Amino acid sequence: MYKLKSPNKHFEEIKRNDENGIEYWEARELVKVLGYKEWRKFALVIGKAKVSCSKSNQKIDEHFVGIDKMIKIAPNRFNQASRKIADFKLSRYACYLIAQNGDPRKKEISNAQTYFAYQTRKQEIFQGLNDIEQRLFLRGKIKVHNKELNSTAQNAGVKNFGKFHDAGYLGLYGMHKKTLQKKKGIGKDDVLDRAGATELAANLFRITQTDDKIRNEKIKGEGHATFAHMVVGHKVRKTIKEIGGTMPEDLPIEPDIKKIKIGKNKRSLTLRGKLLK
Repeated sequence: MYKLKSPNKHFEEIKRNDENGIEYWEARELVKVLGYKEWRKFALVIGKAKVSCSKSNQKIDEHFVGIDKMIKIAPNRFNQASRKIADFKLSRYACYLIAQNGDPRKKEISNAQTYFAYQTRKQEIFQGLNDIEQRLFLRGKIKVHNKELNSTAQNAGVKNFGKFHDAGYLGLYGMHKKTLQKKKGIGKDDVLDRAGATELAANLFRITQTDDKIRNEKIKGEGHATFAHMVVGHKVRKTIKEIGGTMPEDLPIEPDIKKIKIGKNKRSLTLRGKLLK
């Protein structure tokens, strides 16, 4: 399968998260990934993207948030002068519109358009899955990203992985794993094997964001890493509450995913294969 060398890797590397765990990109960083050397020309592309946003009946100020930042000019030990420059906090949708309105003659823009088209197709495929297929897909993604998180946590100094992962549950569910299992009445079953798609998606976000936080902030020490996992889980929980969603501990349990026979379901295997690539 064709894999993009750029901008997918760099695009995800410059992603940031606000205090509520919401992802965003800064235009001054995105301009470099998309191959523009002059801010003036890139600003024109942003303007076109805003128009596209408006025509799609989306609120511009929800996807393009104007901000100011200070940068140093001619920095040295004798001169620490700085000046204010305009910037934007961009949603993923805003980045997509910018790529669509960029100069297709630029290799970076062409690659970006292909990348977003691929991501859109993946989303279309996911939405076409039935409930069981969505659960299988998300559970598979969690296993992959949990391995990555374990590696990151180990490098940070974590040795007690039971306590480390329990901290994530405490943050997201407001209770320890054993208490959660008792509340849901699932005995010793794995919480994630009995979770529905919505609950799995929340946990996937918790896991990937914890991995990013530990790596990006260069967190060291078992205590600090474990606390970071709880903090991220709590922020995901807070976001669910703010948007009026059902708290994860109150979501209904599902049949044990380990007992779902997928061998006979060729469509499920094919779709999952496409999504996991």
